Amino acid sequence: MARDWKEVEHKYYMPCFRRQPMVLVRGEGARVWDDTGKEYLDFVAGWAVDNLGHSHPAIADAVAEQARVLVQTSNQFYTVPQLELAEVLVENSCLDRVFFCNSGAEANEGAVKLARKYGGLRRNGAYEIITAGNSFHGRTLATWSATGKPHEEDPFQPLPVGFVHVPYADLEAVSGATTDRTVAVMLEPVQGEGGVNVPPPDYLKDVRRWCDENGLLLILDEVQTGLGRLGTLFGYEQFDVEPDVMTLAKGLGGGVPIGAFLSKEDAAVLEPGDHGSTFGGNPLACAAATASTRFIIEHGVPENARRMGAVLGKLLTGIMDKHDSVTSVRGVGLLHAVDFASEMSAAVLTACNEAGLLLNAIGPATIRLMPPLTITEREIVTAMDRLNTGIREAAKGLAA
Repeated sequence: MARDWKEVEHKYYMPCFRRQPMVLVRGEGARVWDDTGKEYLDFVAGWAVDNLGHSHPAIADAVAEQARVLVQTSNQFYTVPQLELAEVLVENSCLDRVFFCNSGAEANEGAVKLARKYGGLRRNGAYEIITAGNSFHGRTLATWSATGKPHEEDPFQPLPVGFVHVPYADLEAVSGATTDRTVAVMLEPVQGEGGVNVPPPDYLKDVRRWCDENGLLLILDEVQTGLGRLGTLFGYEQFDVEPDVMTLAKGLGGGVPIGAFLSKEDAAVLEPGDHGSTFGGNPLACAAATASTRFIIEHGVPENARRMGAVLGKLLTGIMDKHDSVTSVRGVGLLHAVDFASEMSAAVLTACNEAGLLLNAIGPATIRLMPPLTITEREIVTAMDRLNTGIREAAKGLAA
């Protein structure tokens, strides 16, 4: 007799998630299967993590091989997978130094620490970081404080100080918020959790220039946009800027938990004792990330994301033309959002689940699509047929 896994979750797991009703047990490429055998096209991809899809052979082989050799030591010693990954990331980016951790929140927390030390050394003790409204930088206390959402009603007060929130894509707001206490500006090249908000073409260039003129660090949170998601290896390449500090996670390990922050040499002010992590740079995670990153680079995965993103955007526009309930679509590469005229995201997710398509709701009237970067045109066409059905059925159900 099959176990009731949802009842197990209800009994043992902290109720932190609003889960969809299926229990996923297997994945391959852009598809997953639940414990009843039903197949779905996965346009959530582990929240933009599974850039090479589920159970990619390059990652699976690297993990299996490394697990038989060396799983964990500590940063008291050199390990080959960590240094191989460091080399791959630095040699293929505009940054010079890297530190490995375990998640995007940890990567952003490390970037904050680096910026504060930089401010102490180079900016007369400046420590404030300007972030944007509707941003998302993580769920630790510091990164939650950095996240550009109202925190007055949080049950986690008092939150750490040192973050100033301004409207996204507004250079005047950045300049107006800059004081002698400011050390950095931290932005997502494209806001993911906040609604797939794409800035004007010159916004990041203008912020880069402002930072240069005022001796500030530009930190780009590429936890969601890095490793090919927008159609280039890193999101900053889309906007022709170079950050002083960049954070990565999600797609870096291809499904294995790992994060990183990188910096230019001039900003690399951390010294022994300033920062650390027991599992950061773990050989197993680094082997997976090296295999994934090399495959992305060597097999033109960002280019596929760019081409398939254009297909996805065109088909989403066609869906918008068919449904009065859809008010807008937007995105870059394989990161897109759909807005509805009413709060129908939950109903759309339910109907799409039934149709065999997994999506993510980032608001009561907005859904996000972030499939694996190896997605094919045929799979996108099938997914959009299912989305069209889901929207139609959701609208019918709400009107009944």
